[in-house]
Formats: sequence, structure tokens, C-alpha cells
Amino acid sequence: QVQLVEYGGGSVQAGGSLRLSCAVSGYTVSTVCMGWFRQAPGKEREEVALIDGAGGTGYAGSVKGRFTISRDNAKETLYLQMNSLRPEDTAMYYCAASRGYFCTSGMTYWGKGTLVTISS
Repeated sequence: QVQLVEYGGGSVQAGGSLRLSCAVSGYTVSTVCMGWFRQAPGKEREEVALIDGAGGTGYAGSVKGRFTISRDNAKETLYLQMNSLRPEDTAMYYCAASRGYFCTSGMTYWGKGTLVTISS
């Protein structure tokens, strides 16, 4: 059974940093596309950052230069380093994994999310 468990969320002031982690079990993530998504209250879920099987990364414009996605293949763990946080970054953050090497298809497996709250 594939499981993705996010942790590291919390409440910080604007300008602060958080590091989210996503531990994966039951699935080999080193050669597939994985990503972080978020959903703010009253808004649709949006893509935040992706990393493909080759390690190539992509970011939403709103987080580019502030967030960094990375993966530890040995630990089967995905990370999202978030710096210079803003109140508009407040959301539930979800980890997801696809079945493909490149990020050209949708995500198949999802975690339950971790809440990030940024105060001004």
C-alpha cells in the first residue's frame, strides 16, 4: 500500500521559514515525478513545485526564488524548503507522486496534507 505522509507544517510569522517533508512508503520515488501542491481556504488547489525523475524542477511563479523542492532517494522522502514566507502562502500543503518519469501526467498518489499558517 502506497502511503505519503507530510509533516513540518506549522505557524510562523511572515518572513520566516519552514521545511516540509513527505515520507513515502510502498513506492519507489527516485525515478518518478513528485510534487507539492497547496489549497488555501476558499480556493482551488494549485501546483507549487515539481521534481521529475531526472531531478529537474519547476515552480509556480508565486514561489519561485523562495521555495526549493528536493528529494532524498535513499530515504524515499520529498522536501519543500520555504523561505521568505508570506501570509498568502497560508494553505494546506499536499505531497503527491505520479507514475511517470516526467511531469507530463497527473499525480496518482496523495498525502493528507500539512497545514501552514503565516501571520503578518
